[in-house]
Amino acid sequence: MRALKMGPMSEAPDVATAWRWLLERKPGTRGATHDSLPAIVGAAHAEPRLRNLYPFPTHGTLHFLRSAPPWADPNQDDLPFILYGGPPFEVYASAYATLLGEAATPAEAAALVVSHLPVDVVGHSTTCRSR
Repeated sequence: MRALKMGPMSEAPDVATAWRWLLERKPGTRGATHDSLPAIVGAAHAEPRLRNLYPFPTHGTLHFLRSAPPWADPNQDDLPFILYGGPPFEVYASAYATLLGEAATPAEAAALVVSHLPVDVVGHSTTCRSR
């Protein structure tokens, strides 16, 4: 598993702020200038299980991380993610291990991610934990 690296973009300190910044397209936020990202962010935010994970756009993808920064554990990025340049929108397992499917709409892509989340993943305001 690769470790997450922080770049020159500002990282939100918690899950709720990360979603708010993406939804508002706050300048300086990762992905704020990509016109195809807002529809994916809106659809993902509408899914309660995704809304409780940390949204992390990078290199044309929207990842869902188990916690907010700082990321000491490299296993934070082990969940499915969306390649948002579509349609079609591709959903992959972590690290592009497997193409899980293609979706015609952002809402379908978000639902596809949710359908492939491990059952024990439950979001929390700062971390994602197991029951």
